[in-house]
Amino acid sequence: MSASSTFTASDGDGYELQMGRWSRLLAPRFIAFAGTTSGARVLDVGCGTGNLSFSLAQNPSIGAVVGIDFSPAYVDYARRRNPDPRISFDVGDACALAFDDASFDHSLSMLVLQFIPRGELAVSEMLRVTRPGGTVAAATWDTRGGFVFYRMFWDTAAVVDPGAIERRAKAYTRPLTRPGDLERTWRNAGLVDIVQDTVSIRMDFAWFADFWAPLDGKDGPLADYVGSLSADMRLRVRDAVELAYLDGEADGPRSYAATAWVVKGTVPG
Repeated sequence: MSASSTFTASDGDGYELQMGRWSRLLAPRFIAFAGTTSGARVLDVGCGTGNLSFSLAQNPSIGAVVGIDFSPAYVDYARRRNPDPRISFDVGDACALAFDDASFDHSLSMLVLQFIPRGELAVSEMLRVTRPGGTVAAATWDTRGGFVFYRMFWDTAAVVDPGAIERRAKAYTRPLTRPGDLERTWRNAGLVDIVQDTVSIRMDFAWFADFWAPLDGKDGPLADYVGSLSADMRLRVRDAVELAYLDGEADGPRSYAATAWVVKGTVPG
């Protein structure tokens, strides 16, 4: 894959099942933290299927939202869902934004920077295209300490499959997902008035089949791993994860905490 993204992207429906349903819950909390209450133009970097953009546009004080994503499939999906003329979606590279300096009042990025190997360059680009006094903000999952669904899967898989150990380690140590990573990156980029915090949602599943369904797809690191397994190992991992989900009780609803690191900073004048 291109050096600008390591995320396995296939189709919008797959992403919605894998992560979109959770990003819809996270988006309003992230926007509230960022303080994005108004703006003539707001940029959504790594928009995926458009959930942050749609949430931003619910505010009538936002004049326009531009979403860009590296995946043409996700951009096409977002365009098909878009009923709002204030929102536009385009394919774009977070590390080489196709906009002039100071083109936006605010630039936001949700759940994508950890999949950009040159994340610092993406942040610098967000700063470049944001006007002085504007806000640059981002959110990434706390994969090691606050993402229960993710941790339960990888910890269980690593016990059953030695081949999962390296992937598990990578999942927990992605750049910009550890304590202080975002704040340090924002400071190094030259942003000021920086605040780092956490925002949490609940991930609610109806039953184990609902939990497992995204892993049978082609989007994201979990599905990428499951798709690489032999039929026998896949079944062994699935059975072990199901036992972890059930926890000795009957199949049915489960609710897991999911915490994201969030950061915001101001572009100096």
